Amino acid sequence: MRKRGMTSVELAELAGVSSATISRAFSPGTRIKLETRERILKLAEQHGFRPNAMARTLNSNRSGLVALVVNTVANPAEGEGLEPLIHRLQERELLPLLLCCADHKDRGQLMRIASTYQVDHVVLYSDQVSIEDATHIFRSAELVVASSEPLEGRDVFDVRLDSSAASAEIVDRLVVQGRRRFAYLSGRAASHVDKQRMAWFSRALAAHGLSFDAVVHGDYSYESGYKEGVLLLRRSGADTVICGNDLMAVGVQDAATLLGLKVPDDLAIVGHDGVALAHWDCHSLTTIMPPLGAVSAALDEIIAMNPGSEPVQRLVNCEIRWGRSTGGRP
Repeated sequence: MRKRGMTSVELAELAGVSSATISRAFSPGTRIKLETRERILKLAEQHGFRPNAMARTLNSNRSGLVALVVNTVANPAEGEGLEPLIHRLQERELLPLLLCCADHKDRGQLMRIASTYQVDHVVLYSDQVSIEDATHIFRSAELVVASSEPLEGRDVFDVRLDSSAASAEIVDRLVVQGRRRFAYLSGRAASHVDKQRMAWFSRALAAHGLSFDAVVHGDYSYESGYKEGVLLLRRSGADTVICGNDLMAVGVQDAATLLGLKVPDDLAIVGHDGVALAHWDCHSLTTIMPPLGAVSAALDEIIAMNPGSEPVQRLVNCEIRWGRSTGGRP
């Protein structure tokens, strides 16, 4: 049988204070004498008292929950990107509520269930959930967009990556090396992130009078990079493959090895996201990535703003992590 815990009213009587003082003792940033807080916390520990988070939500209209809407944490880019933000939230006693949408049959229902917990903020990473749907379902929460979906005049909090300068720098270097036959391996055809990445490279190529000779689609997995890489390299004669993420780039590396092509002598490969495995010596990928911690810092800054603040936009300029897949650091 579950043991009954002490109530806040009983703890208040024991400590000789009001119930409001008990509430303040367990609420960070509230005004209360240090010695009073310490005495209450000591008594609470002795008697096994734990504050009721749901009751506190009703009193303050703030749950301390932040919904993180992602595609899948199986992709290293999403998992590694989430970790620093989760640490920042936990340091401020906010709790993440993780929603993985990629393989969920009814993403709307998943978000509707999460919305019943009265989350304070929703960080939209997933490009498989529209801003319109997220705004409609999480009506009482602040929406922070980090998915690169076009805002189309929407006045929302937004953290966006810009890889235009990095893309141009990579193309400039590859052209100087004498490379002329470029191919692009994208993830899902509907991905706003991938469309933007390809557009930056297309503009950089156009500045040299070039364009992509071939564009093929994977699904961001290593397996799709390997499979599509074999087919692409057999029929296109590409000397450079730009990949929508690092996992597919590793797949293309292995496809090149299978076909007897040397990287980077015969084939240059570029990835995106800067995941840990891209930097392993066995891969040594050239990859485009945001500065470490920059995205999580921007998201945390927005979440920390006062409720009802005017929406702001933050632009994070990406940088290049050079690897041997394009000949090493310039």
